[in-house]
Amino acid sequence: MDKIGIFGANGRMGLALVEACTQANDTDIAAAAVRSGSELLGASVKSKQPCASEKLLFTDEDLVTHTDANVLIDFTLPEGMKRHLQLAIANKLPMVIGTTGLTPEDMALLKDAAQHIPIVFARNFSVGVTLLLDLVQTAAAKLADEMDIEIFEAHHRNKIDAPSGTALAIGEAIAEAKGWDHEQVARYDRTAIEQAKSQNEIGYSVLRAGDIVGEHTAYFATMGERLELTHKATSRLTFASGAVRAAKWLRNKPNGLYDMQDVLGLK
Repeated sequence: MDKIGIFGANGRMGLALVEACTQANDTDIAAAAVRSGSELLGASVKSKQPCASEKLLFTDEDLVTHTDANVLIDFTLPEGMKRHLQLAIANKLPMVIGTTGLTPEDMALLKDAAQHIPIVFARNFSVGVTLLLDLVQTAAAKLADEMDIEIFEAHHRNKIDAPSGTALAIGEAIAEAKGWDHEQVARYDRTAIEQAKSQNEIGYSVLRAGDIVGEHTAYFATMGERLELTHKATSRLTFASGAVRAAKWLRNKPNGLYDMQDVLGLK
């Protein structure tokens, strides 16, 4: 049986992960961790997530590796994730990471950590988004070079990073298919650009409003027609279920850095 330790179990994604683990077959929650000093320490997880077992209590994140967890899942902020990553390495525990807003330095840290433990890292764990990444690569490779390429994304008002990690993953997939350096072609702000759009760039647009879970569209447009590839999520359980699927897939894998395309067998 897969015994999963969840970091940030009291957050939006953490509570969705508790629900996803409860619904999954042959899966048990070994630990529902919160920050040291949290007022929720020792409280019943059921008080926040009705589907949780009466016996499941919020535990200190530093004690997760003292449980019988055999795989860890982390969707916390970057600083917390880096701290949890060190715990995973010290205890040789596989880790599924969905943290967004990571810097190039953070990504280098993940690649180094993957030499010591198996890691699945994805900016989005939705099966649909994983397929979308394949579709945008096909479109980018097949469509004519005079296409304008733009990416739009929308999330709830509390999401901090912008563009979202998923939007960046879409842009990176397109850039790879085109043979472009993503950092050279990405355009996040055109307010200071006084010239027509180039076809050798990827523009990003961001909306933050209300309780939008996640919407992403890649536009490929030219004179007279456009192709729009869109994914819309209506529940965080979509992402949580994908992360639990990744955790079950990861447990007996060799050290290395994997993604959802590996989990779904698309590579």
